[in-house]
Amino acid sequence: MDLSSLRPAKGAVKGRKRVGRGPGSGNGTTAGKGNKGQQSRSGYTRPVTEGGQMPMYRRLPKFGFTPPNKKSVACVNLAQIQMWIEKGLVGEEISVLDLKHLCNASNQDYFKILGNGEFESAVTITAHFFSKSAVEKIEKAGGKTVTAYRTLEEASKVNGLPFEEALLTPKAPVLKKKKKSDKS
Repeated sequence: MDLSSLRPAKGAVKGRKRVGRGPGSGNGTTAGKGNKGQQSRSGYTRPVTEGGQMPMYRRLPKFGFTPPNKKSVACVNLAQIQMWIEKGLVGEEISVLDLKHLCNASNQDYFKILGNGEFESAVTITAHFFSKSAVEKIEKAGGKTVTAYRTLEEASKVNGLPFEEALLTPKAPVLKKKKKSDKS
């Protein structure tokens, strides 16, 4: 007995089912898929079938909630701003546009300045939010804080105002509509 004489047991290996090869094969014409319908078309597979086993999407619990009006806030520490100033990446005034480019943020982001780190530069920083410690450190160094009210995307959509001005003007309050009372 040698390796070349080894064969699988009789009946252990089944031949491949060749479908769609004429009526004599028993699986011609419709190739065992029945007549018409989505299941007979090519490319059809049932999504997430696990063959009678409880599928994953039903085994796992539902959880969480995504608020529709969630604000995306990018946080920047004063130590980071100080580093940018020392490297010469920003000047005397740091705008929301500067923060966007230096943080690789999107146009929908709000920016919050946090007070971590040392800060000795007298600069004007424009951002949407400031922590109390950040305001104290900036003013102690001789700088100013300017609050922006809109994201870059919102400011670009304001008609009749220059971009920089649109950033800094507060949004108009949303007025609630009064319900009309039915007179009958």
